[in-house]
Amino acid sequence: MKASSTRKIVVTGLLAALSSVLMYLNFALPFAPSYLKIDFSDFPALLASFSVGPFSGLAVCLIKNLVSLPASSTGFVGELSNFLLSSAFVVTAGFYYKKHRSKKGAFVASVMGTVLMALTAIVTNYFLVYPAYSRIMPVEVIIGMSAKIIPWIDSVLKVVLVFNFPFTLLKGALNAIVTFILYKRISPIIQGKR
Repeated sequence: MKASSTRKIVVTGLLAALSSVLMYLNFALPFAPSYLKIDFSDFPALLASFSVGPFSGLAVCLIKNLVSLPASSTGFVGELSNFLLSSAFVVTAGFYYKKHRSKKGAFVASVMGTVLMALTAIVTNYFLVYPAYSRIMPVEVIIGMSAKIIPWIDSVLKVVLVFNFPFTLLKGALNAIVTFILYKRISPIIQGKR
């Protein structure tokens, strides 16, 4: 029992370290505002959620954002947003997979987590993230960055629906695909069966 608990803590720590590194390896998309960046830091968190449990995935989400705080350029708003969205993704997927441990279960769990993360992005960005950013820069600047790409965008709600929602769906899907490809190959190592 003690060895199992120690393994879970070690695995969570290693996946959190990997997630923290991957969070810094991000890139913008040409069809989205430059402040929206894709990274693959959620895939270690999803691995943790599937292999150790949803609370391990949650811990990875928390640790990667705490590690990135000293280098934050967003006044910690970006890290809070990332934590909330990543947590919605991996905890939802982890709880579903815990009861349906199969390839189909992992697929359904990933889809559920991705969709919930994207829906959460609508709420958190509209009511929390953009209002917080407006204290750092005028909201018109944020809208203007989006309007350069799609001229008819003239409100925060349109920014959230046109950019944040689909962007978050894409980010979740990409992280889920990477997890789906790698999980069965590395889960025996994570669980100590190899």
